[in-house]
Amino acid sequence: MSRIDTTFAQLKASQRKALIPFVTAGFPYADITPALMHAMVAGGADVIELGVPFSDPSADGPVIQKAGDKALAFGIGLVQVLEMVRAFRQTNSHTPVVLMGYANPVERYDQKHPSTDGKSAFVRDAAAAGVDGVLIVDYPPEECEAFAAELRAHNMDLIFLLAPTSTEARMAQVARVASGYVYYVSLKGVTGAGTLDTDAVEAMLPRIRQHIHIPVGVGFGIRDAATARTIAKVADAVVIGSKIIQLIDAEPHHNVAQIAQAFLQDIRTALDSVSTP
Repeated sequence: MSRIDTTFAQLKASQRKALIPFVTAGFPYADITPALMHAMVAGGADVIELGVPFSDPSADGPVIQKAGDKALAFGIGLVQVLEMVRAFRQTNSHTPVVLMGYANPVERYDQKHPSTDGKSAFVRDAAAAGVDGVLIVDYPPEECEAFAAELRAHNMDLIFLLAPTSTEARMAQVARVASGYVYYVSLKGVTGAGTLDTDAVEAMLPRIRQHIHIPVGVGFGIRDAATARTIAKVADAVVIGSKIIQLIDAEPHHNVAQIAQAFLQDIRTALDSVSTP
């Protein structure tokens, strides 16, 4: 079992829902990320999604785009992101870490760090750093079977997005390749856009579960404990990103970790108040 599988199995056994915060690596300070990751775990995070900065993030709204631009200005790329995961792993061997990003940095990494056996240097190095899953927004499932198999061979999961517009056929395609969990994007549009329609999410989850038999997390538009609690009644996990980025933006270095931890503690309390059958 991957670390993600183990985490979700433990949560299910204890009748709890997963809290999955997202932060952009290298934001708001180049050196803050490992400490911020530890603070999020202390706040109740079960899995951490770590955004890999990219210059053309098609699925990201202005909040996360701005965070990515700032991280890029600090010189943060995939090499540095893997170093951050490695630093986090020095004192945390149990919390899963998922890299979320785009194809270009991954494929460029393989070009710049060719492996001698012809396999993906990114997969090799991500596994060595302690990464547990990869979510690449612009990798369609029908083109990812070999990549997914290579990740699984290194005990990592390939995670996919589903959206309100996803067809039954697309859900079936994702089900054949995905592992770990599936991330349901609850809004049409980019991260941080619009108002979450919890009734629509509740109606969509049974359709997804007809095809997807691994945990389903819901994100995009979850900004507070009340909304998180509502989503947790129907989802296996709650994913929060833009709100955390907003909270820590422009904060002095010494405040960043404690602000994120306090926010997540409120969300964790809300999730733990949900009765799970």
